[in-house]
Amino acid sequence: MIFHGTTIVGVIKDGKAALGGDGQVTFEDTIVKHNAKKLRRLAGDSILAGFAGSSADAFTLFERFEAKIDEFKGNLSRAAVELAKDWRTDRYLRRLEALLAVLDAKQALIISGNGDVIEPDDKIVSIGSGGPYALSAARALAAHSKLSAKEIVRRSLEIAAEICIYTNDKITIEEL
Repeated sequence: MIFHGTTIVGVIKDGKAALGGDGQVTFEDTIVKHNAKKLRRLAGDSILAGFAGSSADAFTLFERFEAKIDEFKGNLSRAAVELAKDWRTDRYLRRLEALLAVLDAKQALIISGNGDVIEPDDKIVSIGSGGPYALSAARALAAHSKLSAKEIVRRSLEIAAEICIYTNDKITIEEL
């Protein structure tokens, strides 16, 4: 499932977590917004979340995910699994078209409506149409540079913006 118009990438390195996204919103083949904010700070600023997909669907998922975080007292893994279960089985949620990338200072996850909760081995997550480009860049930078998590996120998004026509260089980054 690839969503056009978004690139989100998150990195955990040296005890720091950073999540970033571009600002471009497209409708079919037209750019309609350049500076959208696709990230949220949750759970008293201890969890970062970003979305790829329909904006209305993403707001619904952010609200549901935040409720799960509260219900499970900040346990990121448990909240992600419970959201994925609800997303897959609930008649209304099942129709939502989005992906979430979530992370705290120790764990990075991708949550999908298919019931997937994916935790990459390298603590780097990326979603959206420019996600594969940003992921490749982030992995290379993490392995072969001394850049911080925030610097890796910024540079990865810049590289994705140079390659993906659905990604721009109006970057927002949140850091824990």
